[in-house]
Amino acid sequence: MPKTPIWKSITIALTADIAEGRYDTGDKLPTEAQLAAKYGVNRHTVRRALAEMSDQGLVHARRGAGVFVASKPTDYPIGRRVRFHQNISRGGQSPAKVVLHVETRSCDAREAEALDLDQGELVHVYDGLSLADQQPIALFQSVFPAERMPELPKALEEETSVTSALRRCGVTDYTRLYTRITAKHANATHALHLRIAEGAPILRTVGVNVDGHGIPVEYGRTWFAGDRVTLTVGDD
Repeated sequence: MPKTPIWKSITIALTADIAEGRYDTGDKLPTEAQLAAKYGVNRHTVRRALAEMSDQGLVHARRGAGVFVASKPTDYPIGRRVRFHQNISRGGQSPAKVVLHVETRSCDAREAEALDLDQGELVHVYDGLSLADQQPIALFQSVFPAERMPELPKALEEETSVTSALRRCGVTDYTRLYTRITAKHANATHALHLRIAEGAPILRTVGVNVDGHGIPVEYGRTWFAGDRVTLTVGDD
């Protein structure tokens, strides 16, 4: 198994320090010399670790002043009610979504099974990007049964949230049937949209939402930037 580069280990350790509150937004990190002494490496290695964190939007450098924490990883609860806007707002950040693509097509076998459809039935597919304080934190794809909600594509284009769009189509409430979380590495598409390096750690969630009668209304896959989000699992 390949050994983790030292600079990457420093990146992981400093990111954990930020996530655990040792450094808050706006705090200055130790100097390159101090970090080099702490980790027993040269300053070039520390500089590379800090550059990686800067690329991920976690820190930013001020000429002549040092390196400061730009943001903390976002706490993102995963429970029976997963609502993006509520999750981000609860953490004191400003939520936003970017619509990348909406189309209607035939479902594949995986989508048919998740939504309890016959293979080949039509589904609406919504690809988008989730942001917190204007920083991309997740790339997602949501799939919905087209026959039940023919007006959904228009609603998705006009509404700021999936919850609001579904409500316009008669789905007044929904809950999460299950969520599966898997660690992955970012491919070129993930890296482009999330502004991270190809191969960087990401967390993929796969889930199904059901209405009040237990009928599937959404099959979703989301790819979270691993260093920007802390997924917390609960029963809410």
